[in-house]
Amino acid sequence: MPVNPMNRREFVQKSAVTGAAVAVAGTVGTGTAQAAEAGHAKPPKAPKTWSFSILGTTDLHSHVFNWDYYTNAAPKDSKGNTYGIARIATLVKNIRKEKGADRVLLVDAGDIIQGTSLASYYASVDPITGKNGKRGPKHPMAIAMNEMRYDAAALGNHEFNYGIEMVRTFEKQCDFPLLGANALDAKTLKPAFRPYTVKHIKVPHGPDIKVGILGLTNPGIALWDKDNVSGKMAFTGLVEQAKKYVPRLRALGCDVVFLTDHSGLDGSTSWGDELPYVENASNLVAEQVPGIDAILVGHTHVDVPSYTVKNAETGEDVLLSEPYCYGYRLSRFDFELEHVRGSWKVTKKTATTLNSNTVAEDPRITELLTADHNLVVKYVNTAIGTCTAAMSTAEACWKDVPAIDFIQQVQMDAVKAGLSAADAALPLISVAACFSRTATIPAGDVTIRDVAGLYVYENTLYGKKLTGAQLKDYLEYAAKYYHQVPAGTAVDTATLTNANSFWDYMYDMAAGVDYEIDIAAAEGSRIKNLTYNGTAVADDQVFVVAVNNYRANGGSGYPHIASAEIAYSSTNQVRDLMVAYATAKGTIDPTAFAATNWKLTQGGTPVF
Repeated sequence: MPVNPMNRREFVQKSAVTGAAVAVAGTVGTGTAQAAEAGHAKPPKAPKTWSFSILGTTDLHSHVFNWDYYTNAAPKDSKGNTYGIARIATLVKNIRKEKGADRVLLVDAGDIIQGTSLASYYASVDPITGKNGKRGPKHPMAIAMNEMRYDAAALGNHEFNYGIEMVRTFEKQCDFPLLGANALDAKTLKPAFRPYTVKHIKVPHGPDIKVGILGLTNPGIALWDKDNVSGKMAFTGLVEQAKKYVPRLRALGCDVVFLTDHSGLDGSTSWGDELPYVENASNLVAEQVPGIDAILVGHTHVDVPSYTVKNAETGEDVLLSEPYCYGYRLSRFDFELEHVRGSWKVTKKTATTLNSNTVAEDPRITELLTADHNLVVKYVNTAIGTCTAAMSTAEACWKDVPAIDFIQQVQMDAVKAGLSAADAALPLISVAACFSRTATIPAGDVTIRDVAGLYVYENTLYGKKLTGAQLKDYLEYAAKYYHQVPAGTAVDTATLTNANSFWDYMYDMAAGVDYEIDIAAAEGSRIKNLTYNGTAVADDQVFVVAVNNYRANGGSGYPHIASAEIAYSSTNQVRDLMVAYATAKGTIDPTAFAATNWKLTQGGTPVF
């Protein structure tokens, strides 16, 4: 007898009914014991211990690849060091593979979007904020850090060099929060950026480990970028804000509290009494604020693999680490925890720094950013004029050299052109520092990168008024840069400079006045024979001083200058003014501005 064919729907329905009947039958008789056993099966046990890692970068300063835009070559290092976030990306991938991606967090401690020609290009030439009504491009650092899946980054002081709009645009382009618990709205005094974020480390069959990440930035922004933030944002101390937010993170149930600070760990300050807060306060935060497990440190461009501070209140050790800048190093914090009485407790924590020269650049980051990199290389190698003789900064920290005089001349020309008639009648001088001992302006063609290598910061220009007495104080302050070398003692340039942790960028030289610095004399009495046009400078004589905004607003703690009357100010960057000078002149001729107006002496005898 033939079987009537069934369509597909009838077959599925009949099969479902039959299957259900079998399933019901299975719960009776022979299947009953099995079902009972299954109903009382014990769930998998949650682990009693767990571990995870936090990886940290800082002061990347838009170093994407191992490339120096100022020399147009890969940097050379006697120790074989390399830098760039592309190599850091490889280290991060390796650790995620080793540890498990869900057990690794990635954090930065600030100074991301300034510091290289790449950064300058996307801030000024083709700004991410847009230009001429057109939407701007995505910042290469946002592209890289998003690809690497950063979890958070603290605001650095250099984030504000280009203004608040630039920071906000970068913030929108990032898939992770920019943290700054002590970056406040000037009117409401409430956080202008997110203070913290809470991340969850998943533990199979157990409760998550909650990690609170608090971000703190540098109070010095209020001085260094006063022109960009005054009246808009306020910056309080790190200790003060940590005392407010660390307890809040603990109250939120965080098992681990981790800080990312754009602030060094030696308790030092470069601005004297200009601000009531400490610049490098990470050690003070660790000591004075209970409840912190570890701190990623930034700002000071040093490599500190592991450093421990005992909290004064609890006696608990706080672990700190600062990786060297530019992506030379990556900090690795490892935490071990135990689940005790319903919560996770840290039982062990260690930190170290990893060298990026042990790995190759990550192919994915290379793929994403090579076009941007090549565009900037082409731009900075654009010729803007010629120079009649080579200029170098190799000896600029102990001799008056034409390369620094070039900066001084450009500054004085710009200030002079913008002075009122009354102020134009005053004597005009300039102060400038050596930002790199390896900068050169070659004879022949001069490119944008040549000028950028001589002036590496985004400083703008001021003209401020100082009396003769104040000017002498200013130069005396600068002269503490030199170690004291008694008369008759040989001078070794290798050990002469950087006394008092006074770094090259902090040491100002003056043009327009003549003077001697007696390195045999004690600090505070080294400036000799200070003259203007051959006549001794009088204490009440008034000068207009061309000076960059960093110094004019109190950077490095120079006396008098921050409170001095303003005769001129501009939003034009000094570096752009130098490029414009070379472009307009066509030829840079050192004989037009070079003059030896200051020198080092020992008891009146010239050193060089």
